[in-house]
Amino acid sequence: MFDIRKIQATVIYEAVKAESDADTAKEVVYGECKQALEEDDAAWVNSTMHRLESKFDPEAVRRIRMNCQCGYGMDEKLALLKELMESAGSLEDMVNSDKAKAAGLFCRDGELYLQFLFCPCPMIAEVERLETNTWCQCTAGYSKVLFEKAFGCEVDVELLKSIKTGDDICLMRIIPRNLIWKKQ
Repeated sequence: MFDIRKIQATVIYEAVKAESDADTAKEVVYGECKQALEEDDAAWVNSTMHRLESKFDPEAVRRIRMNCQCGYGMDEKLALLKELMESAGSLEDMVNSDKAKAAGLFCRDGELYLQFLFCPCPMIAEVERLETNTWCQCTAGYSKVLFEKAFGCEVDVELLKSIKTGDDICLMRIIPRNLIWKKQ
């Protein structure tokens, strides 16, 4: 049986542990007296992010959450990106197709963006609203891994908007650190 909460708890635990230690990871994921085990998914997401934010500075929180990306559907998305890249000579060319637009890709002022018109995370489907975008940083981590594999270089990802924090869309800027296409 597919248990998304168990998967999420495991990846958060491992990411926190890598940044600090096992005791801190247990406290973040399960609470001081393991009270989080009794919480429904929505309450657990919010309380876990609150515990995470209270233990680490904002940059560490971002780094931890970016390392929590789950990898769901990565192979299919990578295949699509590689297909889009095959016939393109630039980022603008790559996003100039119906497939790219349907996937949420677009360029503005020479920069690449990825947007979602709905929250793609099944874990927070029941969460009405998040206080911060901490949970959503895993999507930035997922996108970083995806675009680094596709582009073959380091990529920075900046989370700009999140539906679950009250924005109209989820939006990320994708910033390749090297040239993807060589000038002809």
